[in-house]
Amino acid sequence: MTGWLKIVGLGPGPEDWLTPEARRDLAEATDLVGYFPYVERVPPGPQVRHASDNRVELDRARFALDLAAQGRRVAVVSGGDPGVFAMAAAVFEALDDPDAPPAWHSLDLRVDPGVSAMQAAAARAGAPLGHDFCAISLSDNLKPWDVVLKRLRLAAEADFVIALYNPISRARPWQLGAAFEALRTIRAADTPVILGRAVGREDEAMTITTLGAVNADQADMKTLVIIGASHTRLVPRANGQPWVYTPRHYRG
Repeated sequence: MTGWLKIVGLGPGPEDWLTPEARRDLAEATDLVGYFPYVERVPPGPQVRHASDNRVELDRARFALDLAAQGRRVAVVSGGDPGVFAMAAAVFEALDDPDAPPAWHSLDLRVDPGVSAMQAAAARAGAPLGHDFCAISLSDNLKPWDVVLKRLRLAAEADFVIALYNPISRARPWQLGAAFEALRTIRAADTPVILGRAVGREDEAMTITTLGAVNADQADMKTLVIIGASHTRLVPRANGQPWVYTPRHYRG
């Protein structure tokens, strides 16, 4: 079988953050498959582009696997890292289906890692992920909201730094505010909060605030939110917002 399927992480935005492996696989692909905005981020080339809307991840994965089984060289593109709340899990979910065609399991399949939105926002702010941390998606499309709240509370009680993905959208306008309220019952009001919007792109905006002061209206669907731990600290800068870091030695 000559076809292959690579699940490629494009990173958060700038081409400088695209890995050499990802760049090579995109160049060698005959077909690009992905969500419209991600397909559009790949520079023009001879590849056939198959762009689709959001919330059709499994259909997209099956389509890509079928293309590869036909002998095509397929790159499934994701923003950030494809293994973090993205297309890699959808492809393996399709493979895990008992009715999956045997040809899919014979494919040359690989995941190309990318810079995640969490890593990009953390780097811009300093080193907030310097100690134990976790990532939680606030989307309740694929899991119940009570599960989201439970995980938030337990992560806060365990004193993890918490990165929040999918914080807010037109379809989910209230979840981030509810998450902040839940965290305020456990974390101190002066806990540092980072809002990294469109990190790496022209409209990038970084905000450093506190859990007591932050408002859900400060975020949108392009925002990655990081909630500090009890020992996350601020380091003043003479000409801008403070650096944020979490010491490697636990002082909770």
